[in-house]
Amino acid sequence: MSSSIKPGELSEFLASRRSTRDFLPDLIPREVIDQLIRDGLTSPSWSNTRPFVVCVAVGDKRDRISTEFLKRWDAVKDVRGGSKWKLFKLLFTRYGLPTSNWLVIKPYPSDLLPRSQKVGKQLYEFVGINRKDKRARDDAWARNYEFFGAPVELFIFTHKNLGKFAASDAGLFMQNLILSAHARGLGTCAQGAVATWEDVVRSEFNVPRQYKLLCGLALGHPAKSKINSFQAERLRVNQISIDE
Repeated sequence: MSSSIKPGELSEFLASRRSTRDFLPDLIPREVIDQLIRDGLTSPSWSNTRPFVVCVAVGDKRDRISTEFLKRWDAVKDVRGGSKWKLFKLLFTRYGLPTSNWLVIKPYPSDLLPRSQKVGKQLYEFVGINRKDKRARDDAWARNYEFFGAPVELFIFTHKNLGKFAASDAGLFMQNLILSAHARGLGTCAQGAVATWEDVVRSEFNVPRQYKLLCGLALGHPAKSKINSFQAERLRVNQISIDE
């Protein structure tokens, strides 16, 4: 099938996509969500197995998950700041400790850490958050668990027996879905932070045991706020291309 999209136009469209970190509360019709998922399913897949499932959290279900996430974040945030009482309480009750993806809270590998630190510093400076202002940084991180105000949060689960191949398929699916949303004027933000407490999501959805939570994806109409104009630096081709 031939395409009417010119290469230059496609490159410009792809480059125009940015993560949205503040959403309007406007609801997204279920038929639009289903179409985005349908577009996501046009992506390639290992033997066409599609080793992933998508939980669509909207309305009260979305709000209950967000509320519990925020409670758990509140239980652990001060431990990061050195509070011995909070640490003792956390270890005693275990409430707030990761129940699934511990990798999310581990430091990035040393060769990748500078990239993460750079974009974090640039983002906080962009919205006027001082590095020493712990409360402001904690509040900014808590926005993850509010899904940045998005009315829809998609939770992506992958089949645990296919490991990286399932994650690869899910990533391809998500990218198609994200670009389809972008084409409709909708914003998205892929969220690793929400993968910490899989049990909260499972309490709201009947997810098969052979699947585990990979990440979340906030979806909605972008708000006209400063943070949504932040543009993370894009790597140059020669930073990832190996020719010899």
